[in-house]
Amino acid sequence: MAKAPRRRQRARGSVEELPSGALRVSVYAGVDPVSKRRHYLRETIPANSPKAAEEAERAIRRLQTQVDERRQPRTNASVSQLIERHLELAELDETTRRTYRGYVRNHIEPLIGHVKVGAVNADVLDSYYAELRRCRRHCDRRPFTEHRSKTPHECDDRCRPHECRPLGASTIRQIHFILSGAFRQAVRWKRVSVNPMPTGKPPAAPKPNPRPPTAAEAAQILEEAFADPAWSTFVWLAMVTGARRGELCALRWAKVDLEQGTIVIDSSVAQNSSKKWLKDTKTHQHRRLRLDTETVALLRKHRETCDENAANLKTKLGPDAFVFSLAPDNSEHLVRDSVSQRYSKLATRLGIDTHLHNLRHYSATELIAAGVDIRTVAGRLGHRGGRHHNAPRVHSLRLRG
Repeated sequence: MAKAPRRRQRARGSVEELPSGALRVSVYAGVDPVSKRRHYLRETIPANSPKAAEEAERAIRRLQTQVDERRQPRTNASVSQLIERHLELAELDETTRRTYRGYVRNHIEPLIGHVKVGAVNADVLDSYYAELRRCRRHCDRRPFTEHRSKTPHECDDRCRPHECRPLGASTIRQIHFILSGAFRQAVRWKRVSVNPMPTGKPPAAPKPNPRPPTAAEAAQILEEAFADPAWSTFVWLAMVTGARRGELCALRWAKVDLEQGTIVIDSSVAQNSSKKWLKDTKTHQHRRLRLDTETVALLRKHRETCDENAANLKTKLGPDAFVFSLAPDNSEHLVRDSVSQRYSKLATRLGIDTHLHNLRHYSATELIAAGVDIRTVAGRLGHRGGRHHNAPRVHSLRLRG
């Protein structure tokens, strides 16, 4: 019986003399799992080196060793398996965990999820980040139509030809942090000997451009909101405290001291699609905020209205009643996304390009303009590293305009 032809093994390394006289060493490192192209580890030996040939041979052996170390990892686990294990053990709140799983499902698994953890190196990461910057849908460059729905429907102007758009720099950085955390764990578990993530180059953090509303725009927004006293109180409180929407939705009357003129922010409403739940604040900080007399008066009037509405419906506010609610007894918090949508529609009617989160930036801008130091402003807004709520300096915000 004739023997099967032996497969020819690819040469492991080569040395090429460049026009400058320098020597370029190349070692085959496998196929890039993202681009599907062959890639090589390369190193250049300067032309003026007296022992260039010997240095080139040493470079070949060194690069071959690097390739061999990655081809013989201490685990056969894939990137997807490593990240899944990492997310199972990581101490994350539910919203962060859901966000990370979305990034994994949409942007990691389709491209490098199948790659063995020991095969991830700088070449793989550079190719991966380049793909994320090319197209957020990770298309194969063939034209297709992006339909407005995955269910059967009649196409309209919302079904458009696909145009490649890069994934946002902040999202790519989040993905980099997920991978970095997973590979740090892999090193601790001794599944790989080297963490490849420091060799990757994610995009730089985008420069913040919050664009808060001006004082005149803030006055317009409040004037429009005052058609509904409860809604206007919510918007006013967002402006003067800089609290996050989820924190205001979770605010209870038990945390409001109208005599002392303070409120305590210690919880938030989280939402994922139709699922909603109460959780700790984003930075896990509890903070006490002092309010100005106008805000106290508004909240006092709002409380009287809530009590009257409850009494008219033969009920009353319980000890855990929320400050803002659509329930007769204020037993249910507002829906976070609905609040944002209502505010966006209000701003659109006024022709103002803004959204609810920008009120946090507005509050910070007003406080800084009033001479409050940045650390205190950060503490008031609940940023990490700010002056804590029990610090002696607590400032209130008085709106201009």
